[in-house]
Amino acid sequence: MLRTGVLFGILFAATQLPAQQISQLDSPCYGVLATNDLVSCLSKAKASSEAAMQVQYGAIEKHLDEGERSQLAQSQDLWLQYRDANCSAKKTLYGSGTGAQPVYLACMEAMTRQRTKDLKTTYEVRLK
Repeated sequence: MLRTGVLFGILFAATQLPAQQISQLDSPCYGVLATNDLVSCLSKAKASSEAAMQVQYGAIEKHLDEGERSQLAQSQDLWLQYRDANCSAKKTLYGSGTGAQPVYLACMEAMTRQRTKDLKTTYEVRLK
């Protein structure tokens, strides 16, 4: 009996690994299982994360001189290219399967949420 529980736990954990952003406890859609519901939730979460990042970006911009704003813009453009390429690569791993879109959206949302935190941390000295 115990072996069955351990085996189930291992199998369950293994099924959670490929889509790590979806299964993280801090994911805004943690626990949503139906694909359609998950895509809907992740689409909304992605939009919310992008809006929060834009607010943070705008708050930072106000405190920078022209050269610093230029560097921020350049780094943001490069980061967006990286995020998009990274998440597209993850999506490609799922081919035309039903997991492709949720994995892509979860990746975009998680990376954007992290970028917002990173922007705040990096430019905290200017936001005081």
